[in-house]
Amino acid sequence: MNISDSNFEDIITGELPVMVDFWAPWCGPCRMISPVVEELSDEYQDNVLICKCNVDDNDEVPLKYAVRNIPTLLFFKGGELVDRLVGAVSKQDIVNKLNSLL
Repeated sequence: MNISDSNFEDIITGELPVMVDFWAPWCGPCRMISPVVEELSDEYQDNVLICKCNVDDNDEVPLKYAVRNIPTLLFFKGGELVDRLVGAVSKQDIVNKLNSLL
């Protein structure tokens, strides 16, 4: 699911925990983890909402959450930021963070 400046607050305050992947089309490391993010989106579809936010198209949310490098993965529970990962991290690192949300 794509998330933007306009729908961000509505999505992160929903019932499910949320992971947001901040990325850009020109970012090599973003392209490296994209298949993993897609795979995890399917695996966690009933438990965690996994979204992508293109930093080239959205500037308010990345600024608000101090996203200075991409890819950055932010983890929200109950509308609150609870964790983050920066860079091309392993699938297991992401899985560990997702499991901590449950």
